[in-house]
Amino acid sequence: MSGISLQSIGKSFGGTRVLHSISLEVAAGEFVALVGPSGCGKSTLMRIVAGIEHPDHGILRINGRDTTRLRPAERDVAMVFQSYALYPHLTVAENIAVPLAMRRLNTWQRLPLVGGILPGTGQQRAAIAEEVRVAAESLGLGKLLDRRPGQLSGGQRQRVALARSIVRRPAAFLMDEPLSNLDASLRVQTRREIVEIHRRAGAATLYVTHDQSEALTMADRVAVMQGGHLLQVATPTAIYADPDDIRVATFIGSPRINLLPAEAGEDGVVRLGDVSIGQRLLRPGAVTMAIRPEDFQIAAAGLPVRMEAREFLGESLLLHARHEASGEAVIIRLPPERAASLPEQGEAFHLGFDPSRALLFDADGKRIRAIAEIRAEAPALV
Repeated sequence: MSGISLQSIGKSFGGTRVLHSISLEVAAGEFVALVGPSGCGKSTLMRIVAGIEHPDHGILRINGRDTTRLRPAERDVAMVFQSYALYPHLTVAENIAVPLAMRRLNTWQRLPLVGGILPGTGQQRAAIAEEVRVAAESLGLGKLLDRRPGQLSGGQRQRVALARSIVRRPAAFLMDEPLSNLDASLRVQTRREIVEIHRRAGAATLYVTHDQSEALTMADRVAVMQGGHLLQVATPTAIYADPDDIRVATFIGSPRINLLPAEAGEDGVVRLGDVSIGQRLLRPGAVTMAIRPEDFQIAAAGLPVRMEAREFLGESLLLHARHEASGEAVIIRLPPERAASLPEQGEAFHLGFDPSRALLFDADGKRIRAIAEIRAEAPALV
């Protein structure tokens, strides 16, 4: 298979297991974002793909070739780091040219004085300079080629690091939180540039981030990790709307999804206060009902809550309330035009929601999917 193939990759440091048999496929031309909280193992997995670390077990293939034990230089991958990793004494053009010079010029040809008089060196250097110029122009660096990293902004330095990676035309791109050092506006701009670079290059791209907004907006598929386990790999839409695990549901989405304790009866009906969801083949017992903040509406009857605070975010309103029965915190997202008709702090009110939008999880946090019938029995839910 072209692209990156990870099969049952495991890794421990001392007695601590940091990766538990990770299997993941990134096809040629595909952009996969690896997302999860700090310490979940995503950067370790990236370092294994790059060759900086070696797995305890498992197989890594890049473009169908077993690269599990190969040195980084033998893997034909380009890696963009959080720290840029630019040479401060070299110009922008020289930094971008480093991988081409290392690949195409021998030790003598790379020497500043001797290299210039060796046969063929001038032609090779001219070809490298042209490829550097094309890569730099594509990222808006054409007028900065003679500057050194210390004369550039953070965003410009990150573009130089990106240009240095794309000029190699590698089999795969690896990006380890490349935007974390940029301010908010630059992150939005640069992530568009990264996606465009990926599309032009057509190589498999594995992108590590703890920022879910980056993962959801940039990736073809999102891989969610926690505690060294790969929990789910799916499209951004599926990860958000159809999570397999309660840990995926709570990690993806801002503000986070609401979790409310419910009970499945012998009759196959899940009850949460006055709200009932009929579901066949559901085993009786405690379950968790998860509802996104934007799926709640203020209703005449339904889920009883009490207002605690509100936040105006411009494009939306966030209401912070508390479920009267369980005491669980509840967050509701409403359009800003509702600001004039909201309950006051401390006032009780009811929430309605479309039962088909509710997600159910069992006691182990796994998604309950055996839904043959869904119905709402609470009155006046809107």
